[in-house]
Amino acid sequence: MGFPSPFGGSTDDDLFDEADEFVPEHVPEPGWFLEGQTVLTGEDHLAFHETTSDIFDERGVYDMTFGYNLARLNHDTRHPDAGYRYAEEADDAAVLRAEFTPTTPFCPQSDTLTKGAFRAWNELSDRHDYDRVRVRVAETHHQSDDINAALESLEATYRETGSVAPATDQASDLGTGPAYTDDTETTGRGDAPDAPF
Repeated sequence: MGFPSPFGGSTDDDLFDEADEFVPEHVPEPGWFLEGQTVLTGEDHLAFHETTSDIFDERGVYDMTFGYNLARLNHDTRHPDAGYRYAEEADDAAVLRAEFTPTTPFCPQSDTLTKGAFRAWNELSDRHDYDRVRVRVAETHHQSDDINAALESLEATYRETGSVAPATDQASDLGTGPAYTDDTETTGRGDAPDAPF
């Protein structure tokens, strides 16, 4: 059985699960950040993920390697162990935890994508049922400690100020590109924005 080529020969129907399908084998296992929390599955996962897709479209949270909305990674059958999993906090169901597992341990976009997702979810919090969305990258990423420390700092600033815009000392220093901008100009690679978030 061959691996489907990302360069042609297969349609989206072949490569992606339907948006209204929750396929446990095609999403990452919940990791350390979701341990002991109420992990979303089935319809609950799908409902929040559908909202996520809309929010990511509006805020330009795109995977620049694949040229699609990052939410679509959860449905990409070529990467069954990558994407987002969600859990409501056991002590406060109004707080959602989101854990991102990248396609590789060295994904250079993980810093930018998790920060962009954090800002999108919390800036547009009127679109979902949670007071706050906390974000971390899976421990499998080689820079997870640094990325998660930066996300904790963003979260602390958001709780203190109510703003998702980064302070000047919170700009990405991991070499993954700009962490925040309102520009959504396209690059010519499909509909992916040039400088997301």
